[in-house]
Amino acid sequence: MKTKEYMEDLRAKTAAQLNEELVAQKKELFNLRFQNATNQLDNSARIKDVRRNIARIQTIIAEKTK
Repeated sequence: MKTKEYMEDLRAKTAAQLNEELVAQKKELFNLRFQNATNQLDNSARIKDVRRNIARIQTIIAEKTK
């Protein structure tokens, strides 16, 4: 999914949905880090993508609270 489309999707969600998405992304990041530590991760670039998605979600949450 393109970044612009992803950001539009995030902006359309409610605060509760954003928090659920944030929790899901953090769980995925944990799993990816665990796989990386045990040398089972094939695509290590996915860690970077998930970290950026977490930052994007947190940015949208901050925008909505203002």
